Amino acid sequence: MKSKILNALLVGTFSVASTAVVAGDQDASVSSALNAAQAATGNVDSRTIVVKAPRGKVDTAVFGKRPFMRSPVLSPDGSKIAVMMTKDGVDNLGYIDVTKPGSAPVFFAQAEEFREAGDRTIGSWRFVGNRTIVFTVLSREILGGSRSDVRRLVSYDLETKKVSPLAWDGAGGDGATLLFIDDENEKLLVERDVLKDMKYSPNPEVVEVEVRTGKVKTIMRPNVEVGSWLVDGKGVVRAGVGGDGDSGKQRLMYRSDANGTMKTVANEADSTFTGTQIIPDIFLDEPDMAYATSNKDGYRKVYKVNLKTMQIVGEPIFGVKGYDVGGLISNEQRNNLAGVSYTSTRDRTRWFDPRLAEVQKLMDEDFGKGNAQIISTNDGDTKILLYVAKVNEPGGYYLFDTETGNLNLLGWYHPVLKDYEMNPMDSIRYKASDGMEIEAVVTYPRHRPHRKNLPVIVMPHGGPFGVRDQEEFGFFPWHQAMAELGYVVIQPNYRGSGGYGKEFVKEGRKPNGYGLRMQDDLNDVLTWFGQSGLIDPKRACIMGWSYGGYATARGAQRDPDKWKCAIAGAGVYDFPMMKAYDTRAFGDFGANFQATSNDLIGISSARNTDGPWSPILIVAGLRDARIPIEQSRTLVSRLKGSGKKEGVDFRYVEQPKGTHNLPYEDVHIEWLKEAEAWAERFNPAYIASDPDKAPPVSVTLASK
Repeated sequence: MKSKILNALLVGTFSVASTAVVAGDQDASVSSALNAAQAATGNVDSRTIVVKAPRGKVDTAVFGKRPFMRSPVLSPDGSKIAVMMTKDGVDNLGYIDVTKPGSAPVFFAQAEEFREAGDRTIGSWRFVGNRTIVFTVLSREILGGSRSDVRRLVSYDLETKKVSPLAWDGAGGDGATLLFIDDENEKLLVERDVLKDMKYSPNPEVVEVEVRTGKVKTIMRPNVEVGSWLVDGKGVVRAGVGGDGDSGKQRLMYRSDANGTMKTVANEADSTFTGTQIIPDIFLDEPDMAYATSNKDGYRKVYKVNLKTMQIVGEPIFGVKGYDVGGLISNEQRNNLAGVSYTSTRDRTRWFDPRLAEVQKLMDEDFGKGNAQIISTNDGDTKILLYVAKVNEPGGYYLFDTETGNLNLLGWYHPVLKDYEMNPMDSIRYKASDGMEIEAVVTYPRHRPHRKNLPVIVMPHGGPFGVRDQEEFGFFPWHQAMAELGYVVIQPNYRGSGGYGKEFVKEGRKPNGYGLRMQDDLNDVLTWFGQSGLIDPKRACIMGWSYGGYATARGAQRDPDKWKCAIAGAGVYDFPMMKAYDTRAFGDFGANFQATSNDLIGISSARNTDGPWSPILIVAGLRDARIPIEQSRTLVSRLKGSGKKEGVDFRYVEQPKGTHNLPYEDVHIEWLKEAEAWAERFNPAYIASDPDKAPPVSVTLASK
């Protein structure tokens, strides 16, 4: 018997918001934009959708705008959607009543990023029952004389419009980790640090919280060996995980049921920092069995594990050739596997739930394989939220009703670019100089179709370990911004990057990896892609943020003959100074996660400022809580001490409102505009010898 979903497709009754023509500008007003999107809903078969792109060059500032809509979440009954939306560059948390088409969203909290003590912002959000939205509030405070980030839970009652703190009394630094949600009884299990005798305990407790009354009851008291708790699908605390920052040992404690005693079943250190320990993700109804991931065979796969013996049972449940799997997605009852997320060349999900697998198949057929992602469902999976986008477009969110077959546009991700297809992207594997194969994401400038001997910007990602780039428009579409200017942008997933198996990570963690062989992988981009004819390796700049900022400065210092310019943001430039900072924050073992070199001075660009450098732009946020501002100030001071001239050899931009996350539109746009100007000054995208001697005429794309 065919499902209603399939029947809807066969008889052509899909109702799709009309995205066939993108001719005008989207209204910046949240309510107007949403109303326009909903009012546009028509009966257009999604297979007839034609997407256009602006003919002229889009201004760089457009790529720095905040997302218009992000992370929508359905209520259990599917009648409402909690979502973050942007108005005038500021995030607002609210909800949409989908039973009232055309109605404006209701907002109840703004979410500007915190900078100073006392500032607050919003983290995650979700429904508890159909009447309450619970969200995380983060604040920056001065605790014990040092800057700390504090998390708390807040509830919003959709009927009374009341905003209430949840489980704040007695909570320590982190009082907002949701372990279990009981929608029917409107209760939560919350893991929180404990405040005792005016001191924060590093060992959390578990409390039950009634969201309607705010009543709190202790479920599990702190255990000196446990830093985080794990709960099964019935709301029973079944396991605890703890780690020692100095020895590196990670302990797993487990019990079979609510009446058992927690016992240690594993306690080992992972000196490779590749995540070799097994941690249960989904507790099964079978006694002592769970689903978990393990990279024991090189690549991370899904296994069934006996938690009493810590033995893997049977063959892998799921794996991806050449890539690690990511997170496990449980079913509604949280006692079985519904899906597995993973990243190959882009984010994907393998659904084991037959209903969701069928929906995914149909969406793949309509929008193209991998272009539609299921991001939220209601109870029973009758209402499904989808994020639909090709890799080079911001895309939008759609609400799919499996009972009626209606598929309606909820809103665009980007306030200006909407579903414009921008610069095309591809994943290409190149050979490093030592023979290792490296995957890189390449973004081609759409206005330069000849793709021959083009200027290039190599853009290493942050991290560096366990992180990677993929084909996507993304939250920070710097690759699109620079490609729009006329550069090929290459984002190499150099050794040490995540997703390619533990041996690939270990290659980056070797003593000759950080700042040396990993840096060579970036240089090898110029050799390989230069030989392919795509780029002119003599017209190359390097640009990155965080670790990417480090690699940029290291390239400017170590290999100035290769880079015509460098654009570094929020980087580490003095590793002895940074390791002392990390040791205080993460312990002796944890501090080794970042730099693995035996010569911290040798790989520190700020300790090697004499001699030639590529001209470098240095950008730093004054309120960066991860990389202290002293890192950038030290680099600038030592460049000056070595005779480098500001404005000639380097430029320093310190952003008073900046944090590590580029929180505001003006801060983000400043970073991109500074990068544009620096690249144009030292490595123009268009030169007289190019077959296309002038950039395309700019077009104005602005919200009304």
